[in-house]
Amino acid sequence: MGHGKLKKFAENETFRCLLQPDALQVLAAKEPGSKALRLCDHPIKGRWGAEMFGNDHPIVLELGCGKGDYTIALALRHPEINYIGVDIKGARLWKGAKYATENTLPNVAFLRTRIEFIEAFFGPEEVSEIWLTFSDPQLRGSENSRLSSPLFLERYRQFLRPGGIIHLKTDSRYLYEYTQAVCQVNHLPILFQSTDVYHDTACPEVVTQVQTFYEKMFLEMGLPITYMAFCIDHEGPFVFPGEAFDHEHWLEAEGPRRSFSHQPAKRG
Repeated sequence: MGHGKLKKFAENETFRCLLQPDALQVLAAKEPGSKALRLCDHPIKGRWGAEMFGNDHPIVLELGCGKGDYTIALALRHPEINYIGVDIKGARLWKGAKYATENTLPNVAFLRTRIEFIEAFFGPEEVSEIWLTFSDPQLRGSENSRLSSPLFLERYRQFLRPGGIIHLKTDSRYLYEYTQAVCQVNHLPILFQSTDVYHDTACPEVVTQVQTFYEKMFLEMGLPITYMAFCIDHEGPFVFPGEAFDHEHWLEAEGPRRSFSHQPAKRG
């Protein structure tokens, strides 16, 4: 590990706005014979307003926040809302946490953890909105690993308030269409959607006025940016899209392009 990373990790320990729990704090022993992941509640669960922010303002998450560009930008525009960026990469989170600390931003926090553990950190109705910004579409990975899959929607439902909004902003048309299919088969209301936000005058300003580092790279490459806002109020279990999502078609449409967030699409 390089000296630069070690320095960042050491400095991360000094940032009050950055919570870095050990995985052992939230992982419980599995039931005998079970492969299911069991989680323990972290002490911050249900207490972010009191413990981290000192207020009862709405809380918005950015999952897979990287360096925290979007989290910081949103917080600067909306001081009346608390923002929490979540990522597993400590060296990336360092940038956002350092900026928030040096600029004394009271409505910004960061959480270093795997998103698979997210429900261990937030209590019922504690979160108002979730942003998924340029998530890995998992073109060759498991469907369950997509952050807009039914598996993850069930996790979000544990802490998202009724009527809470999920925002998906992505350069991947595959992930956009997959998410749309998930919404359709589960009868989830889509509040707004666009396949090219920078050529859509109806798109909410916050979508185009705030850009991540990677988004700027994608725009330079000429890739259209898509956006969707939807709610997950739903009775019963979430179902997978199955044949409602044409995997082969959208995998082909993704093409051989390269991006900074994922590798070229391949068939199969």
